[in-house]
Amino acid sequence: MTPDRTAQPVRPRLLVLRALGLGDLLAGVPALRALRRAHPEYELVLAAPAELAPVAEATGAVDRLLPASAPGRAVPRTLDWTGPPPDIAVDLHGNGPPSHRLLLALRPLKLLAFAHPDLPGLDGPPWYPEEHERDRWCRLLRAYGIDADPGDLLLPRPRTASPAPGAVVLHPGAGSPARCWPVERYAAVAAGLRDRGLRTVVTGGPAEGDLVARLAKQAGLPDTDVFAGGLPFARLSALVADAYAVISGDTGIAHLAVAHGTRSVTLFGPVAPSRWGPPPDPRHRALWHGPEGDPHGRRTDPALLRITVEDVLGAVDELSGAPRP
Repeated sequence: MTPDRTAQPVRPRLLVLRALGLGDLLAGVPALRALRRAHPEYELVLAAPAELAPVAEATGAVDRLLPASAPGRAVPRTLDWTGPPPDIAVDLHGNGPPSHRLLLALRPLKLLAFAHPDLPGLDGPPWYPEEHERDRWCRLLRAYGIDADPGDLLLPRPRTASPAPGAVVLHPGAGSPARCWPVERYAAVAAGLRDRGLRTVVTGGPAEGDLVARLAKQAGLPDTDVFAGGLPFARLSALVADAYAVISGDTGIAHLAVAHGTRSVTLFGPVAPSRWGPPPDPRHRALWHGPEGDPHGRRTDPALLRITVEDVLGAVDELSGAPRP
């Protein structure tokens, strides 16, 4: 058989590791887009949880998602990478060394990552623990000569219709009990919003059914205003994009509100907004009374408990004049 000499050359591949959650991926969007612009000819592969594939597609920066995850915020043990080594690997997962070693095991031609004393051969920039998450990854790329803008974080408007346009979305859950504001206070906020003539709906993830049910019962919400069990991303994105405002702790839906330019009130504790908060914008309010505590604690953090119902309702009132997306 005569060889087909018209076949197109294989595209070089760029592998990005960020096997974390929704908020983490959205905080990494500016870095992903910077990599896309810097390497338009590459296939950009994102190693992340499979359920985040619709989010990765919405960024406009990712060609393919490689399913990868581990419990908590741990580094996956392996990556199901096939074919030749990546031409470029980028560690957007952490400061190493486990995440660095996971990528180095694939023998990439080049690794972009922060320096770590356990890997002296890696010539990367230093890691600053107190740096804001969006700024951190953009600084990493700039150290390698790639221009990156932390403000490049907006997602396009979803095509799916919102199940509750114009409502205020309450999301009481978070990744750990330490970051969950009391349900009783969310219910009091719902009552205050109702007095202001605002419809209130509640959302929750797949494992937050009991939490959502408690809030819905205490707030007297009808079943039509309760979205439990984890909405598919397209529907959740539409709900947030067309919401009047989103009220939540420091979790993924708060980052989704920022990505859609939707008004938001985010309740911070035990981690400060200087590391995970929204950008300066009249549409967003970050409530924080400090000090920092244990983000993995089993009880609501004292800093979060210092935020009152009046604080939240006052922030919503301040947002009334903020522009819509």
